[in-house]
Amino acid sequence: MKARIFSFIFALFMITAAGAQTSFERAGAAYNAQRYADAVAMYDSIEVAEGVSAQLYYNRGNAYYKMGKYAPAILNYERALLLAPGNPDIRYNLTLANTKITDKIEVTGTFFINVWAQSVRDWFGSNTWAVIGIVSFMLFMIGLILYIFTDSDRIKLKKTGFFIALPMIVVSVIANVCAVAQNNRSNNHNEAIVFAEEVSVKSAPAESGTELFILHEGTKVKMLETVGEWVEVQISDGNQGWMPLRSVEVI
Repeated sequence: MKARIFSFIFALFMITAAGAQTSFERAGAAYNAQRYADAVAMYDSIEVAEGVSAQLYYNRGNAYYKMGKYAPAILNYERALLLAPGNPDIRYNLTLANTKITDKIEVTGTFFINVWAQSVRDWFGSNTWAVIGIVSFMLFMIGLILYIFTDSDRIKLKKTGFFIALPMIVVSVIANVCAVAQNNRSNNHNEAIVFAEEVSVKSAPAESGTELFILHEGTKVKMLETVGEWVEVQISDGNQGWMPLRSVEVI
């Protein structure tokens, strides 16, 4: 009886997996046939049925890009990067999509060490960094044990323990810091993409506020504060102001 139940569960799992694969294949076939709107609709259905993934966001972003809808393309690429920050294809396509939008905003005031730290953080996702942190800490403990408990006359083994322990504790600290940083970045949801074709950024959360500057669809903003139907945003050059909340989609 147990064997039959197990066989039924296994068969059900295989059918579900095959169905998901077939759904992706159908969406891919629609994309290859240049039926990009159909592909987007299929990826939407897969998201509802199977949940999100970096591959789903990436594929849907590609379909939107081919349709010339750069704001949703950028949104999907950004969401894909949260799940797979080290993926070079996603990052390349995001860069390409950003060349198609109106606003070309220079990043200012970023210290080079911060840029370097962010690039290291984005090598892997939070789960991968966590695994690296655990493994490196275990190797540190092995090296420490060798160094402490090896007899002094076995100097080579003692040195081996020291030279294992020292770099591994450094790697463990870096990996854990990166894991926490990536996890916070994924869960904060404080970045968004402008979806309005053109929106006026105000000095206050009201239509009567002074117009500070104009943003166009596809621009990435950092959300600082929400008041009613208004959100205070900051762009990459440091300028900030208020815009209608309905004008953005959270990454």
